[in-house]
Amino acid sequence: MSSSNLVLDPQTTALVVIDLQRGIVNLRAAPHSAASVVGRASRLAEAFREAGALVILVHVGPSADGKDRLQPLADNAGQWSPPGPGWDEIVPQLGPREGDYVVRKRQWGAFYGTDLDLQLRRRGIRTIVLCGISTNFGVESTARDAYERAYQQVFVEDACTARSAEDHAFAMQTILSRLGRVCSTETVIKALPVT
Repeated sequence: MSSSNLVLDPQTTALVVIDLQRGIVNLRAAPHSAASVVGRASRLAEAFREAGALVILVHVGPSADGKDRLQPLADNAGQWSPPGPGWDEIVPQLGPREGDYVVRKRQWGAFYGTDLDLQLRRRGIRTIVLCGISTNFGVESTARDAYERAYQQVFVEDACTARSAEDHAFAMQTILSRLGRVCSTETVIKALPVT
């Protein structure tokens, strides 16, 4: 993992937390448990807030009738049933807190159909630090879009997880390491200035 020379400027860096919400943190997760990912993401969010850096909390959910969800003709599209009450609520350990920005998305990536890019650019953000669930869906989709928009990126390996260790490892080693730097929670926190 990249580490020793990482330096993050709180004025131009944002933490973007993907889909740490009630309905998703209850799903199977590997190689890191969802609880450990929530704990590490919470530590990152607090460190970013203390440094005066932007924290963006992203959550996903369809409209109540589900008619705005994607319905691809796919071999493994999955079944859809209306989510239960509170399914899309961000876990309380994360917030939101005063000064955080919340983005609601309707698909895997956090850029398409949202104002995420607008909010980052208006705040002068050039680097995003990504964490959340799932490594190879929400995190990777957001990362690919961020790459195409020329953001510098840092991926917090131990604050991300997937449905299997293999899915997580493939995304981190094969895709995300080509789009940015892969680091640990501790490395990212140490890269922020001490206030």
